Amino acid sequence: MKKLFILSLFICISLSLNAQTDNNKVFIGTIDSISSSIMNEKRKVWVYVPQSSGGDIYAKQKYPVIYLLDGDAHFYSVVGMIQQLSQVNGNTICPEMIVVGIPNTNRTRDLTPTKSVNDPFMKDQPAIEKAAGGGEAFMSFIEKELMPYIDSIYPTQPYKILIGHSFGGLTVMNTVINHTKLFNSYICIDPSMWWDNMNFLKATEKALSEKNFAGTTLYLGIANTMNESMDVNKVQNDTAADSRHIRSILEMDKFIKAKNPKGLTYDSKYYNGDDHGSVPLIAEYDALRFIFDKYRLKLSNKDFEDSTTVLTTKMTKHYAEVSTMMGYKVSPPETMVNNMGYQAMSQKQFAKAAGFFKMNIANYPQSLNVYDSYGDYFVAIGDKQNAIMQFKKALSIKEFAETRHKLDELEGKAAFKLNAADLQKYTGDFEIESVGIKVKTFVSDNVLKISATGRSDSELSPTSLNEFTVKGLEGSKMRFEMTDNKPTAIHIDVSEGSFIATPKK
Repeated sequence: MKKLFILSLFICISLSLNAQTDNNKVFIGTIDSISSSIMNEKRKVWVYVPQSSGGDIYAKQKYPVIYLLDGDAHFYSVVGMIQQLSQVNGNTICPEMIVVGIPNTNRTRDLTPTKSVNDPFMKDQPAIEKAAGGGEAFMSFIEKELMPYIDSIYPTQPYKILIGHSFGGLTVMNTVINHTKLFNSYICIDPSMWWDNMNFLKATEKALSEKNFAGTTLYLGIANTMNESMDVNKVQNDTAADSRHIRSILEMDKFIKAKNPKGLTYDSKYYNGDDHGSVPLIAEYDALRFIFDKYRLKLSNKDFEDSTTVLTTKMTKHYAEVSTMMGYKVSPPETMVNNMGYQAMSQKQFAKAAGFFKMNIANYPQSLNVYDSYGDYFVAIGDKQNAIMQFKKALSIKEFAETRHKLDELEGKAAFKLNAADLQKYTGDFEIESVGIKVKTFVSDNVLKISATGRSDSELSPTSLNEFTVKGLEGSKMRFEMTDNKPTAIHIDVSEGSFIATPKK
């Protein structure tokens, strides 16, 4: 089933709306909640789940999970970043991931691992000092209640990342040293390592020098919180209270680099142009690039020009290595491989196309799409018998109008048809106000077509009276609402949502 290589109105809509929509509103996640017996309170969580599968004709996907401290503060930026990095020109830099944002109820209590005893830095902040020290209970809530809940409700893979900033960074480091295997990777941003008169820093350094961190990745982002008269060298010898924050972080960074903790994959960066408040966004971006440095499949023009199955072999080897890195089987994305198959087929590289389609069948045997696409391949090479077999396999998984139409044509069965005169009543000028796109339907060469300004025309295939699919666009459905043989609305259903086009005023 063609998707990316057909430039149509509906592809443009789906790519521009990579989020859930409801009329004129766009949502990037949902607010869920869980009652915690450990915390003795109800906790809200903000959850984003990728909507990449393109509908139920594709295999269902599962995703790694990011747990994000101070979730309400960083949720939008992290979700947007994941969407961008996992969908760059179809060549993903990091995997698509579920994001679980954990808002605060009592931030100081939950994000400080210990009480702060006799710390002169806290003498003017008795409320913080009194509330502190609930970090272990909070992490127990995450491990024993939140994670099992998320795994039971959402399509998760076992790979997990923890992100925290400031006190959240303090929590990240406490988890690294005391609950190492709870997460695979950690992103620690400008952490409050000064906590408890530097006693927590000392405990952290001790643990880092003694424990085995095999399979654990840590990225540390350091903000510029110094006075203008200071630099990273001078500040390490400073004794003023206002430089204590950055001094503690620089000391930990220096310690890790010198000691090289056993098994730990580590990197850090000092952001001279960012302060404590601005550093999370850029640090999260760099951290994800570091953690998933080997995730990206790098392709060259030669890969696409070669007509053999070398590229499929290259992809199989790469994703085997990615699977080892992630700790579970990672297959090349179904839609990416599908699109490569059609691209190869359009270039008459039939052996290469077959390799892609067979790869998808091996990796996604429960997908209607993979058999339908392989059926299209057999149609292209003139193998009617195998095309029929593949279309029947697709329909055994799920009834789908476009596949049924192709099978009926091959078997000589009459398909629903409308003549040019019948099609004329569906023509007109419309607009989808929710996304600001103008639409035109018209008859050309005895078929109904649809277009939008600046976009190529797409053919509509009738499935019944007043109902059509967009040819080549899986999962699409269009229903014309008619009054006196004139369309008063077009109900458009595509994988990314439902839209209504009304006659242009």
